[in-house]
Amino acid sequence: MRFLGLAAALLSGSLSVWAPVAASAADPSKGNDVFQDRCSLCHLDEGQGQGPNLKGVVGRKAGALPGFAFTSAMTGSNLVWTPANLDRLLQGPAKLVPGTTMPMTVPSPEDRADLIAYLATLK
Repeated sequence: MRFLGLAAALLSGSLSVWAPVAASAADPSKGNDVFQDRCSLCHLDEGQGQGPNLKGVVGRKAGALPGFAFTSAMTGSNLVWTPANLDRLLQGPAKLVPGTTMPMTVPSPEDRADLIAYLATLK
């Protein structure tokens, strides 16, 4: 039993050491590629797509972009688009916000990190 407790402590400690390294290694240029492949069809620069314009999304309250008709699920979610919440959304939109119409997921943790780093550059 002691071994399992020690192993769990070491593992959790090693993950906390590596998590910031992985986040800092995110590449916005690769994130742009992910955006173009997976997001740009709905999230147009002009904001005239099926999804809202994502300029300034990092730090914005969910469902709060003027001029876009969000679902009541999104406006009532009380989320702020932090990198952590964006990561959760990209893993499974309907899991985070049941009733959202966003269908796209980004399964790869590396792709999500790169995409979020790219989104953070959009002002």
